[in-house]
Amino acid sequence: MPTQLLLTKFLNAHFGGAAEALLRAVHVTPVNAQAPITNGVAMELLVFVFLVAYFVAVRFSLSVETPNGLQHLAEMTNEFVTDQGEQIIGHEHARFTSYLTALGLFILVSNLVGVIPGLESPTSNIVVPLGFALTTFAYYHYQGVRANGFGYIKQFLGPLWWLSWLLFPIEIISHSARILSLTVRLYANIFAGDLLTLVFFSLIPVGIPLVFLGLHMGVAIVQAYVFFLLAAIYLSMAVAHEH
Repeated sequence: MPTQLLLTKFLNAHFGGAAEALLRAVHVTPVNAQAPITNGVAMELLVFVFLVAYFVAVRFSLSVETPNGLQHLAEMTNEFVTDQGEQIIGHEHARFTSYLTALGLFILVSNLVGVIPGLESPTSNIVVPLGFALTTFAYYHYQGVRANGFGYIKQFLGPLWWLSWLLFPIEIISHSARILSLTVRLYANIFAGDLLTLVFFSLIPVGIPLVFLGLHMGVAIVQAYVFFLLAAIYLSMAVAHEH
């Protein structure tokens, strides 16, 4: 059985029975019935609670005259997402800001939480990046249909009707490959970063590992941005009206 983090042990001790009952109610058999809540789920829950607390704190500390640090951070985040959305998606970017903000922050915090002793990055578990990829895949297709109606299918047929029979399966494969690309890129980089940092801390506990810890934090930030950027690009192509 995989080693459980302290938070995972706590959640399994108090909510493991309810989690197992919920899984069995939807006909899912947990790998370990004694500990149905995995480290990945526990870390995702921790990130979720942290972000909710952050957003609540920002909401109740808003001030025009005396903005605090949290408000400045929230404004910088919103400005960054808005600027990126406007450059990539265009004038329709505003309705995607909330999704892109939540996605980017969740992945960023998930990547960085692994640098805290006693915790691990949920994105180092391949199931978590897969969830982000599937959600983004469903979201941008939904927005594409919403923006273009039945005409959205033209994106899969190409400009030449007599080649549509060939382009359609190619486009389906291409779009499906985005799920694999998003998942593997995020998972592989964070897993490798976590593993490399752990190895060097085990071999040389002082000095050199701090360099790799800094590199890991840099990779975590870059990978969160790459996932955010690709999600915005896929959205821009889905809602485009020029087919």
